[in-house]
Amino acid sequence: MHSYIVGDDLGAIKRVTYTRKDNSTWQPDTTSLSRGSSKLHAIQKLTIFKQDSETLLAVARANGEASVSSFTDERIELVAEWKETRLKDGQEFVGLAAGSRGIYSCTSNGALRLTKPGDDGNFASELASLPMRLSEWRLSSNEEVFAYAGDEVELSVWNSETAFSTNPGEIPTSDASAKKRKRGDQLLPGEIWRAKNLPNDSLNLRQPVRNSALAFLQPSSTSSQHHILVGTQLGDVRRYDTRAARRPVANWVGIAKAGGVGVVEKGCSENEAFVSDKGCNLFALDLRNGKVSFSYKGLSGAISSVAPSPSFLATASQDRFLRLHSTFPPPKQPADQQENKGQVLDKLYMKVAPTVVVLEQAEEPLETTHASLEGDGDQDDDVWDKMEDAEVESDGEHRISRKRKI
Repeated sequence: MHSYIVGDDLGAIKRVTYTRKDNSTWQPDTTSLSRGSSKLHAIQKLTIFKQDSETLLAVARANGEASVSSFTDERIELVAEWKETRLKDGQEFVGLAAGSRGIYSCTSNGALRLTKPGDDGNFASELASLPMRLSEWRLSSNEEVFAYAGDEVELSVWNSETAFSTNPGEIPTSDASAKKRKRGDQLLPGEIWRAKNLPNDSLNLRQPVRNSALAFLQPSSTSSQHHILVGTQLGDVRRYDTRAARRPVANWVGIAKAGGVGVVEKGCSENEAFVSDKGCNLFALDLRNGKVSFSYKGLSGAISSVAPSPSFLATASQDRFLRLHSTFPPPKQPADQQENKGQVLDKLYMKVAPTVVVLEQAEEPLETTHASLEGDGDQDDDVWDKMEDAEVESDGEHRISRKRKI
């Protein structure tokens, strides 16, 4: 059984549980945990975490509201709620994470907040200001550092404690101040590392910085070294090693096919990452050489969120589908051929476009799942590709089988 928490464009939150019917069929069951009301309450970020023995859900919405709730199998109970007053029209939450110190949130205009909910429903907040025009913000698994990147904002790594001990007024956020610090190349208070732009192009022109997504690749044993994957609006994927160099140690050009990179996420297997673009493409990427191990077929909308687990990948897309995909690790040797390719196992139509999906529970053993999904490989794919999608009309949510035999 696999279960996921899904937020949508009107602010509703649902639990979707998948149970196996046979070796090739998965049955979804949807439970509504909270109702949606309007796009002002659209879910922009979700994260699940445990506090003591209780499972909690943190939510960030389009109108600046954020909350922490406990939830059962059927409903959500509010624990604490607050609002990010620095969020302006046209801006959004680009990061949300839970740690031992509290709930971290960050907006595209650089409003960073650490909220510490109390047992009585009250909360205390610490504020910090980061550069503007951010595309994504991530907290490391050990909570020691966070990273961000954005439009004309290079990848930057900060100490998560020092960032809040600095007076927000000391951090320049205007374009003029940003240009000044770029010329001096000095680090800001709390900043411990910043990437350097690629060399000028063949015409000796400066290359634009168009970062659109990022992900930490692996837990770091030291605070001085972090491996980070960054996607760009130009369709490139770059790998950074903060101890090796300020420029990327690998720059894989043209991974995204349409509209630049939308999402990057570390997979659960070694040397595995998932990359989507702003079109209808989703890829499994081999981090040893930057090659696409396989791509998922039959997608008809841009992916807005992914939730990997050892054997499966759930995706939320703008075509109003929640999809469950099979995954397979990269080959043992970088030069080997990828024998098994991931497929769409099930797609669940939602009334409202899902915006975020996070993994709640995964119970399927990796070895069993992979063994049951292995088949004839590419030959099977060619047969399925020639078959038509079978759709079921309904006013509510419904499941659509992957293909119909003809």
